[in-house]
Amino acid sequence: METKGKVRSFADIFGEDAAPDPKQQAGVTEIEISKLVPFANHPFKLYEGERFNDMVTSIKELGVVLPVVIRPKGEDKYEILSGHNRVNAAKIAGLEKVPAIIKEGLSDEEANLIVTETNLLQRSFADLSYSERAIALATHYNAIKQQGKRNDLINEIEMLSKPHGFRAETTTSQVGARLRSDEKIGEQYNLSKNTVARYLRLNELIPELLARVDNEEIAFIPAVALSFIKKTEQQVIERIIAENNFKVDMVKADILRSNSETGSLSPDRIYAILSGELGKKGKSNKPAPIKVKPRVISRFFTQGQKPAEIEEIIEKALELYFSRLEQAEKATSSEEKEDVQ
Repeated sequence: METKGKVRSFADIFGEDAAPDPKQQAGVTEIEISKLVPFANHPFKLYEGERFNDMVTSIKELGVVLPVVIRPKGEDKYEILSGHNRVNAAKIAGLEKVPAIIKEGLSDEEANLIVTETNLLQRSFADLSYSERAIALATHYNAIKQQGKRNDLINEIEMLSKPHGFRAETTTSQVGARLRSDEKIGEQYNLSKNTVARYLRLNELIPELLARVDNEEIAFIPAVALSFIKKTEQQVIERIIAENNFKVDMVKADILRSNSETGSLSPDRIYAILSGELGKKGKSNKPAPIKVKPRVISRFFTQGQKPAEIEEIIEKALELYFSRLEQAEKATSSEEKEDVQ
């Protein structure tokens, strides 16, 4: 059952404490497990292994302590909003019924908000996979947007989520680095708006590439760059990666995106980029000859210095430059990790 109008907050749905506490919630009832169906497109990974087995053991000893949250779904059926793991563990433990709180009159957006919030009450944001973080932030973002609150941050996040908002002066690896990091959306996550915008972009990846991000086969920032590529092209990228076990770093991701934007990202070019045959911006790895202007030579070198000596000094200067650049990139990557702790 859906209601029209603005999406209510989690606190409005569950009360001021914003948590479905069984000690404070009226209307807890016993519901047959056979009547429960999973939430459609449930975005969070379910427990498995030792964690799931521990839950089964606990339920065998104590029963289901925390009620599941459900809503009516079709004839004599109820959709699980919170408690998928408890329901699955209860089945294994041999239970036929579980305690439940039935929420009537929820819109799909409000149901999504419950699914997200209740999962985050049980797990920290840092414990979630990249795809789970992306869907959690998207759910909150959409709920806030429909409530009509914080339009300043919403507009800025939208700007950051568009292609032009993700173009830094030098490279996409420093998305939003020049913007203030102390402006937040979703303060409970302690994330900058730029990091929120990056996570929202992950929802634009096809499922196969997003799975590679979760499995740490593709790093977070390169994945953001890939998210701007057309879905049809992403599918070709995924196929070529799968067939050849190619890796995707920031340089390759940036080249793929640039070629996509210019309409030159053919399957052959994708292969060439992912294999390393093509260098920066899709050009050949063979460097073009460069001439150093006389005024530069006269500025930094003394008259009479031999070309070999000048070349050696330039090489050492470049090594120092790129070493410092690499250190700066590592420092930025470290800040990104701290953002999600």
